[in-house]
Amino acid sequence: MASGVVLVFRPPGLTLAAQHTSLHTDAQAAAPAAPANFDHFDFSTLWLAVHPQPSLPIHGQAAYLIDVDARVVLWQRDPETSRAPASLTKLMTAMVAADDAGSLDRVVTVPKAATQIVPSLMGVSAGEHLTVRELLDGLFLDSGNDAAEALAGGIVPRDRFIRQMNQKAKAIGLTASHFVNPSGLDATGHGMSAHDLAHVAAYLDQYYPALAEIAGTKQVAIPATSQHKAFYPQNLNPLLWSYPGVTGLKTGLTDAAGGCMVATATRDGRHLIAVVLNATKHSADDATVLLNYGFSTHPSMPFPPFANPS
Repeated sequence: MASGVVLVFRPPGLTLAAQHTSLHTDAQAAAPAAPANFDHFDFSTLWLAVHPQPSLPIHGQAAYLIDVDARVVLWQRDPETSRAPASLTKLMTAMVAADDAGSLDRVVTVPKAATQIVPSLMGVSAGEHLTVRELLDGLFLDSGNDAAEALAGGIVPRDRFIRQMNQKAKAIGLTASHFVNPSGLDATGHGMSAHDLAHVAAYLDQYYPALAEIAGTKQVAIPATSQHKAFYPQNLNPLLWSYPGVTGLKTGLTDAAGGCMVATATRDGRHLIAVVLNATKHSADDATVLLNYGFSTHPSMPFPPFANPS
């Protein structure tokens, strides 16, 4: 079982609502912001070379803590091994779904196959019509495997969607990730590293602010319509209630992955990402320890400020 925590700093100026309904029509927020210049989110270990990391009571088999603004690694444990990522997979699923949909207001018909996946369900029924945004509410908050499958099979053919997940992983610079399904259920060949998860979190945070907002929402009321029943997703991330400054991002748990978490936090203008893998019953505690340590440090950029090449 693998468990990892990722701490993510959120770009300045981005605030997350504690609660929202799914009846948004903001076209700007719906479409991801296409980066004018690609950012591979390279994080330097130079700061660690000068400031050896302390012994922290981290239970996870893998862990990774980064300062997003300074672009430095603050703490790490086995960051490069590909491990079962459980529902942290859904970070990639959400981005590919947003890419394919073009608008979070696009309506998706729930395929029958999506309702036959277990466990961890949003509770959709075959034939219901929901917006991509509403399915993302269920994906991020309930960690709905049925929502993941509805997004993967309701916009483009499912096998194409999985190919797109792997293509996007390569395109944004992931080196130890491969996807077999959109939900993160244990499967041979399905894996991500702690390093890659921190990278995905930073990428989602910067280029998909609408998804980051959903991931940081505590609860949602989706009213019943003629097209679907009512849904009331509640976020499974305990740090949204307990840790000042946490803005997201995702939890996960399977037999092979153990308890996992990617935690993003902002405090005093600093933005951190913590990843914890395979830390069953301790993923939130590990993320808390990492974040506390991260905010106690004061790293500076080891190189001139990073800027995308023009």
